[in-house]
Amino acid sequence: MDMLRAERLTKIYGSGEQAVKALDEVDLSVRKGEFVAVVGTSGSGKSTLLHLLGGLDRASGGRVLVDGSDILAMGDNELTVFRRRCIGFVFQSYNLVPVLNVYENIVLPIELDGSEADKRHVDRIIARLGLEHKRGALPSELSGGQQQRVAIARALASKPSVVLADEPTGNLDSRTGQEVLLLMKRLGEEFHQTIVMITHNDEAAQTADRIVRIEDGRIAERPDSAAESGRS
Repeated sequence: MDMLRAERLTKIYGSGEQAVKALDEVDLSVRKGEFVAVVGTSGSGKSTLLHLLGGLDRASGGRVLVDGSDILAMGDNELTVFRRRCIGFVFQSYNLVPVLNVYENIVLPIELDGSEADKRHVDRIIARLGLEHKRGALPSELSGGQQQRVAIARALASKPSVVLADEPTGNLDSRTGQEVLLLMKRLGEEFHQTIVMITHNDEAAQTADRIVRIEDGRIAERPDSAAESGRS
């Protein structure tokens, strides 16, 4: 079952002779519980793709289906609610609220939605990420790796249909970055979570179940299985 599907997804900036096609009729499908890495150089269109998949930007053409719902057909208010409930985001810059502690940062999106966090679920995530002793700490009291773990916990806390990660290890050293990626993969498997990660780092991409390469706004080749590549 496809949890996420993009069909002929296109994004054009500008018009006329100044028009730039950032995405050119991209097709992509991600199965439920799959961890996919989208790899590309700067300017390849990978960040544009992530923003469209997550409803952070509007496409010029095509469709994006998240758990069967066409997010491009939604109005702004409906999309905001859907995004908050069904899509988890992990960004390179963590985006934690500095005056809130670890636990408060994790449950903030749920509370903003007027809902109550599943405390047992949140506690399990915190335990799996090794953050039990940091629940009351402020972001300024955490290392970069710990802050990114909080961001991952926040993305998973609402039990979203899809988690989208944009260069999640970009601000981390290689060792910490690898630890974070392995934790994200392990959590994805444990909670049957669908994850799409954008990265320019081929080594980081090897953590995923499947690798998709994008160049000049198009899928450059057939998706490769990271696991199969490792065995060949």
